[in-house]
Amino acid sequence: MCFITAFLIHVCILNDRIFVIKFNVKIMTANEMLNPNISVDCVVFGFDGDKLKVLLIERNIIEPNGLYNDKKLPGSIIFNNEDLDEAAIRVLHELTGIRSIYLSQFHSFGNPARTTNPRDIHWLERTTQLKIGRIVTVAYVSLVKINRKLTFNGDDTTANWVDVALVDNMNLAFDHAEIIRKGLEHIRHRMDIEPHLLFELLPRKFTISQLRTLYDTVNQTRSDVRNFQKRVAQWPYVVALDELETGVPHRAARLYKYKR
Repeated sequence: MCFITAFLIHVCILNDRIFVIKFNVKIMTANEMLNPNISVDCVVFGFDGDKLKVLLIERNIIEPNGLYNDKKLPGSIIFNNEDLDEAAIRVLHELTGIRSIYLSQFHSFGNPARTTNPRDIHWLERTTQLKIGRIVTVAYVSLVKINRKLTFNGDDTTANWVDVALVDNMNLAFDHAEIIRKGLEHIRHRMDIEPHLLFELLPRKFTISQLRTLYDTVNQTRSDVRNFQKRVAQWPYVVALDELETGVPHRAARLYKYKR
């Protein structure tokens, strides 16, 4: 007859004699459960009615000559006991408080040079308390309605919506500028196949002008107004409402909704 009385002590009763066996069991810390060679990064896009935005996190690094500041994508080293999709969902939930969110894995980035910047390595080692070598990151695209309330968890986390057009001239961590560019290419391709993805970014009620602006921004084109209206008229899932815009300085436009 044997039973466990504690995590580290095993007690056995054999022939009416009690034997206490102590085990030297190492309890793993959270950092030891992390896999330092694989990460996920999330490109979160939003649309403010005029410009396509990407959600970026402020990164502050204390250096001998002062404070260095740049920006990074939401991301994380993965835990050994979670798969990639679970890791991406965790990252977005921890950042935004949102669980129900469009998410699509689109590319992996494994260039050895992506972790050769000493600033990036020192920051990540300090953050994770792990020795960092080569990291392969798997990237996801997420589409969020920009007017949706986001709850940024953590007092030390500052996240802001940034115009996608400004990304190439910004200081970003690792290869995050390249990841954002690839993410934009991905949604451009996906929206050509699945136009309904546009409506993941638009407010629940929108104008045709907002829809056209978003379409042109994603596809880097300039649509003819009348031709675009004719195209939309052929989409059965775009439904006109008996409502007009309110609080606008120009002539109020009709509102539409997406019918799933």
